[in-house]
Amino acid sequence: MNVLFLTLSNMENVNERGIYTDLVKELAGRGINMHVVFPRERRTGLPTELTTTENIKLLKVKTGNITETNFIEKGISTFNIESQYLKAVKRYFSAVRFDLILYSTPPITFEKVVNYFKKKHYSKTYLVLKDIFPQNAVDIDVIKEGSLIWKYFRNKEKKLYKASDIIGCMSKGNMNYVLNYNPYLDKTKVEIFPNSIKPVERVTRTNLSKDLYQKYNIPNDATLFVYGGNLGKPQGIDFLLKIADNFHKVNKGHLLIVGSGTEYETIRNHLTTKKPKNISLFKKLPKNEYDQLMENADVGLIFLDKRFTIPNFPSRLTAYMEYSLPVLAATDKNTDLKEILKESKSGLWSESGDLDTFIDNAKKLSSDKNLRDQMGMNGRGYLEEHYDIRKTVNIIIKHL
Repeated sequence: MNVLFLTLSNMENVNERGIYTDLVKELAGRGINMHVVFPRERRTGLPTELTTTENIKLLKVKTGNITETNFIEKGISTFNIESQYLKAVKRYFSAVRFDLILYSTPPITFEKVVNYFKKKHYSKTYLVLKDIFPQNAVDIDVIKEGSLIWKYFRNKEKKLYKASDIIGCMSKGNMNYVLNYNPYLDKTKVEIFPNSIKPVERVTRTNLSKDLYQKYNIPNDATLFVYGGNLGKPQGIDFLLKIADNFHKVNKGHLLIVGSGTEYETIRNHLTTKKPKNISLFKKLPKNEYDQLMENADVGLIFLDKRFTIPNFPSRLTAYMEYSLPVLAATDKNTDLKEILKESKSGLWSESGDLDTFIDNAKKLSSDKNLRDQMGMNGRGYLEEHYDIRKTVNIIIKHL
């Protein structure tokens, strides 16, 4: 059985852990021949190339820059990627007949590729919906609703949904939104396919060396709050900066921010100017040291802009649950992340922009180790029950 997987995620090292690499490896482990297509952005200077790892073929397609670039370049690169992918797949996989076309958003511009194989191979088509665009861009004032660019991408969105036999949404709220926003869709083709990973063995906390704490300017007795991930407009950076300015109110709390994105320099400049206490910012850390810090962190942080009307569901949640970390989230009120945290008893939530409640929640977690430990264990149990790719992959396989 042959599956074609189209994604914008970096899959250079398929053995690295993540929601897409774990999905691909789990499908490959079931004896399915995986053909993965992903971008090699122009900044790498590398050509289109095909490599093979066991029964996973990795087609690395030379594209324009899509990440960590301005909106115009990202838009042009996203516009071109559809034809670049189709050309590369035709060239390198011309002898392969695909049973399933699996693809994730972003982007929403895979419709021509999907329809090509749907008509040519009668392939089943499955959309893994991780991003509702262009509405998410409208919400944070990147695109104006009704504009020409909005009309173009909204039309592409509709075409992609119509070309998809099944649409897998991250959560119930996500699914309900898609159906309400697109009433022309057949309800039977929309289902929940949550963000899932293959969890590592439960981690036993170890004592970090004083040298590592000193290296990252973390007090030995601190309650370590960690945010790891994208630092862009969707995270609501203005509120994150307010948190940084007020985090000194959290007794023994230390905020560690590790990530990159369009707003990284904004954060760095703010911290350099304001010099708030108990904050560390890093663009990148050596993987082994980041993993060590995660193993010894106390709280995992999630941020989303308060203006979102779409129910985003951050994949960062599974990473924190994996490490048995309680979650402290500040998001828009439309995401059902808050319901999941309540149901799983794995964290505390406040609306993004509500600084007092966020700081109060941070104080609760910083001062109560038993609460942190219990929430962390609850989250790990919830992950194993609901977000283990070894279970959730069957949602896709049943359609084959």
